[in-house]
Amino acid sequence: MNDKRTPDFAEPCAPPGESDARVPCPGYPPALGESRLLSEDELRVSLACTLKDWDGASDLWLFGYGSLIWNPGLPTIENVRSRVHGYHRGLYLWSRVNRGTPEHPGLVLALDRGGSCAGVAFRLAAEGVMPHLEALWHREMPMGSYRPAWLPCVLADGRRVAALAFVMRRDVASYTGKLSEATVRTVFGCASGRYGTTLDYVRRTVDALRESGMRDRALERLLARCA
Repeated sequence: MNDKRTPDFAEPCAPPGESDARVPCPGYPPALGESRLLSEDELRVSLACTLKDWDGASDLWLFGYGSLIWNPGLPTIENVRSRVHGYHRGLYLWSRVNRGTPEHPGLVLALDRGGSCAGVAFRLAAEGVMPHLEALWHREMPMGSYRPAWLPCVLADGRRVAALAFVMRRDVASYTGKLSEATVRTVFGCASGRYGTTLDYVRRTVDALRESGMRDRALERLLARCA
């Protein structure tokens, strides 16, 4: 997954009904350089470090803020609306496989520093949880773009728990920083990967948050302006 070229234009980006003329978008595609998948040993070490203080008997909490909300992909025994403070949700991670390609990267959501974020806290039964956590690591940590962290999480019923969340690392090439709306609009029009388009990913997340009673109005406004 090596980006061998950085075209001057993102293609195809023409609005529906128009020709496939190239539409310039400065800064897109980004020059991300070579990417590397973490080895199985590296994934195991990352998971072990994250669980080093777990007693092996207590249930675990997982905080979902993006696709985990509408596709957790693992069995849960309790799902509760919740909020973490100190981090906010945004399109901060370039995706070269799931929602884009090396030539036309897509975007996925990540937690970055500042503000707060509403999401869903999932309680996972301790018994038999390890195979599910290993699958979660393959899903969320293939390139090590996130930092697994236990964040203070306030549940809708007032309980406070430490929930596992995947926080954006700012020291990796796939961190987007602040993007212009022109770039987001280009990505929405161009980027598609193994699991579909960036646009569909954002729409499904917006819909899931709205249906859960946790509207993300900033993300909704971005979708309305750029879709």
